[in-house]
Amino acid sequence: MQKKIRKVMSVFMVSALLFSGCGIHGTDNVKKEENNENNNIVKLTVWSEKDNVDTTSKMVESFKEHYKDEAQFDITIDVQADAKVRDVMLTDVHNGADVFSFPDDQLTSLVAGGVLVEIPDAEKVKSANIEESVKAATLDDKIYAYPMTADNGYFMYYDKNYFSADDVKSLDKMMSVAASSGKKFAMEFNSGWYMYTFFGNTGLNLSINPDGVTNKCNWNSESGDIKGTDIKSALSAIASNPGFVSMPNGDIAAAMKSGDVIAGISGVWDVMNVKAIYGDNYGACKLPTYTVAGKEVQMSSFTGYKMMGVNAYSENRDWACRLADWMTNEDNQKLRFKERNQGPSNINVAASDEVKKVPAIQAVIEQSKYGTLQRVGNSFWDACKDFGDTILSGTNNGMTDQELMDKLVNGITASTIK
Repeated sequence: MQKKIRKVMSVFMVSALLFSGCGIHGTDNVKKEENNENNNIVKLTVWSEKDNVDTTSKMVESFKEHYKDEAQFDITIDVQADAKVRDVMLTDVHNGADVFSFPDDQLTSLVAGGVLVEIPDAEKVKSANIEESVKAATLDDKIYAYPMTADNGYFMYYDKNYFSADDVKSLDKMMSVAASSGKKFAMEFNSGWYMYTFFGNTGLNLSINPDGVTNKCNWNSESGDIKGTDIKSALSAIASNPGFVSMPNGDIAAAMKSGDVIAGISGVWDVMNVKAIYGDNYGACKLPTYTVAGKEVQMSSFTGYKMMGVNAYSENRDWACRLADWMTNEDNQKLRFKERNQGPSNINVAASDEVKKVPAIQAVIEQSKYGTLQRVGNSFWDACKDFGDTILSGTNNGMTDQELMDKLVNGITASTIK
């Protein structure tokens, strides 16, 4: 499953209600909890991605068994792509699921829209999960979701038939090896999610403003050890390298299978495909360094986490919180790893020997040391796509390198409010 986050709608409404926790009953704007003294059937709906339905079903059944002496349950599992949760919830939260998973970059919008409740037992969640996964679920010092996975980032896959452990430390070396073999290194060059890899560790900055909508960016800086035009020159050199090809992330596994591509930047959603293609020669590692302004700079990345949230409008918020907690506990993170190869956020599971044996998960963990949480406003995506397309075209469309960098930054920092 690809977890690359695409451009979504801007947050256009902020709820006037603030929900303080799962144990607090609703107001006039919130559906009242069912009176279980008269009706002991607890009805809940869970959203799951299609590929995770079987695993989710096992978690739900074990939850029902564990709490069978406290209530009867009617729990429905509906298919919903995690990437679309924000869109659906902000459009029709009242008909949304009680419990749902989503990527961390949606948290701010969901909290602002009044969709999520602050979780109880925050200290227990903090102590059980990797620190960065807890930070990803936190806003204004309040935890609004249960950490679930710590693998929603990207790294390098490669064929060990062609690359040594030393080769994959340098992008220049990898492209040289690929070119000499008539093959390619691949990535989705014109995507902001992957384009960030070339800027993140250069000393230039990108951040979201306090309004939660617009961005602050100095990627066009004309001063410092690495200037914006230095990165542009480096990107042009990569784009024109005979050992490089840009393609949609979803096409990389197929290009590996055909033999055209022998290395590519992707994530754990491709691990089963790559293992099937390369077999014992399947390799995965952190991203390499690349050459910019005469320096070797470690490629960065957007790190990502997934979490389980509870709908503030749920008729059974207490039980919904219990279910979300259950589905993200240590045992179920073990199950999710075993059946879906998803990297755990739980500290104990992440440290297990079984997880340490999976190269892809170890690669995303190692790469996370050089990455940052994705916190950008919507204008970032189109600006980066246009910039990447311009680089790939081999021309600046009549602009100087500095003018092209200025255009990129003007697009990234543009207001999305019409």
